[in-house]
Amino acid sequence: MRQRQKRAVAAHESLHAPWPLEERPGFLVRRLHQIHVALFQQACGEFEITPLQYSLLSALAARKTADQTTLAADIALDRTTTTGALKRLEARHLLERPINEDDRRARLCRLTRAGAALLARIEGAARAAHEATLDGLSERERAQLVGLLQRVVARNANQTTGAPLVE
Repeated sequence: MRQRQKRAVAAHESLHAPWPLEERPGFLVRRLHQIHVALFQQACGEFEITPLQYSLLSALAARKTADQTTLAADIALDRTTTTGALKRLEARHLLERPINEDDRRARLCRLTRAGAALLARIEGAARAAHEATLDGLSERERAQLVGLLQRVVARNANQTTGAPLVE
């Protein structure tokens, strides 16, 4: 009986003790994102493109043509952040955003030749950044980590703060 009480008290105290950062999933995911962005910039800096812009170009290449709302959903971003990134890519002539003839309130996006060429040139460096993010893990561990991340994301896909992501 006394041992059981001690375990109960210890369990209760551990719930109220500060949770070490290095054990918090949210902290670790944020740090991993920071690390990946730094590795991406090292590998892809010469292309002057952010990971978010790379994701948009990749999604657009897969779809060929898409409205901004669809692209925002594809990369799980709010429309405001997506629109800002698309405008910056358009200013660099990497994509075009003509008004949708079927819905004049919307814009359709498509890669330009320059955008497709940049995407082809950056692909190797971007893949290298993703590989560097997982450096030190075996192939099995990499697959396992990606699989676990996919499960967590899929299970929580409807969770969003609505806050724009800083590009």
